[in-house]
Amino acid sequence: MPLRDINSVCCITLGCFKNHVDSERIAGVLKDSGYEIVATLHEADACVINTCGFLKDAVEENIAVILDMAEARANGTIASLVVFGCLVNRYGAEILAQNIPEVDAWIRCEDYTALLCALPRKPVPIASIPVKRVPIPNTAAHIRYLKVSEGCSNHCSYCMIPNIRGNARSLSVSFLVEEAQSLVREGARELCLVGQDLAAYGADLGDGTDLVGLIDALESSLPHDVWLRLLYLQPMGVERRLLERVASGRQVLPYLDIPIQHASEKLLASMNRHISREALAEIFVTARRIRPDFALRTTCMVGYPGEDRQDFDGLLRFLDEIRFDRMGAFVFSPEEGSLAATMPQQVTQKTKKRRLERLMSHQEAISAERQSLFLGKTLDVLIDAVSEGEYVEGRSFREAPDVDGVIEIETTSGCLRPGDRIRATVIETYEHDLRAKEATQ
Repeated sequence: MPLRDINSVCCITLGCFKNHVDSERIAGVLKDSGYEIVATLHEADACVINTCGFLKDAVEENIAVILDMAEARANGTIASLVVFGCLVNRYGAEILAQNIPEVDAWIRCEDYTALLCALPRKPVPIASIPVKRVPIPNTAAHIRYLKVSEGCSNHCSYCMIPNIRGNARSLSVSFLVEEAQSLVREGARELCLVGQDLAAYGADLGDGTDLVGLIDALESSLPHDVWLRLLYLQPMGVERRLLERVASGRQVLPYLDIPIQHASEKLLASMNRHISREALAEIFVTARRIRPDFALRTTCMVGYPGEDRQDFDGLLRFLDEIRFDRMGAFVFSPEEGSLAATMPQQVTQKTKKRRLERLMSHQEAISAERQSLFLGKTLDVLIDAVSEGEYVEGRSFREAPDVDGVIEIETTSGCLRPGDRIRATVIETYEHDLRAKEATQ
């Protein structure tokens, strides 16, 4: 039992945007039980770490943070330390607790009842645990994430998500509309829809619910000035109907984040990704045929077992063919428990690193060329940051928060705030960012 009363809690979020949503739910549960949510450890009586267990590198980073907080627990800076989330799901509380005794509780994803029981205040009754989320201090109020589902049913050979979070479980349209309306009332001007696979939304419900229907419901129920952005759609479920709906949307932005991972038929089959190179290319060709300025982002993996020079060169040719606006890339990690970790023909770290550098350099030139197409064009821009000078920073439909570039805008308006929208004309382009000038009315 802690030696002092616990009235305030600091939440530390590690990992993806989906984890950020979970942290807001943690904060909502704690606040409803009477705890104050604070921004820093020095204000807190307790700390809850919401963890990521996706990749080995992430696990190592998470353990380092936990050890730092364990030291704070040992020296009395905080009175209680709770570790929550994916790391616990993947490795189990018993295994983790053996080496870090300063942690008071190890709690699995979504187990908010156990979270409340781990802290000394009498928990609220189970039935009253709220679905309402509470923003984490010092995060942008005008950008919020709407998590539409939990888990994933794709079972790619390299990925541990189904083991960690289970198969896909979609939230209902009515729940998501209500939550989106709540986020907008709190100041959200951009809602980013997230999930392990947005394209599969609703497939598990068995009632005809799908992502197009969710977009329809959100657009009909939210103010017209709220942006909707779709992040992380596995290509196996992206159909023309969805592309047409996104391209013609009133609020949904013509931006899609579709991770291809690779373009080699051999490797895609080995990855258990049920799509051919031809079908993969057709998604993006169709999107640009429907709307030439469609913003397309992808993610690629290099160094998957069996990847040879021909496979890698084929990936470069695919990038040349499609002309993605943005690309993230990473090297294959042989995750313990995954099928791919046991496969023969593992690629050396040296080769992985060399291929990653070459891939990123190759895409940089493509990104610069795509950026240059917008020189002289006027865009709607959502303001993210305001400086004391004559510049503000924002994003258009082409830039997702935190993962893409930004637009630096010259402005004479002295009263702009984060969340405001302005029109800006692009005057300079770079590989990732743009420079613009506020358009005259």
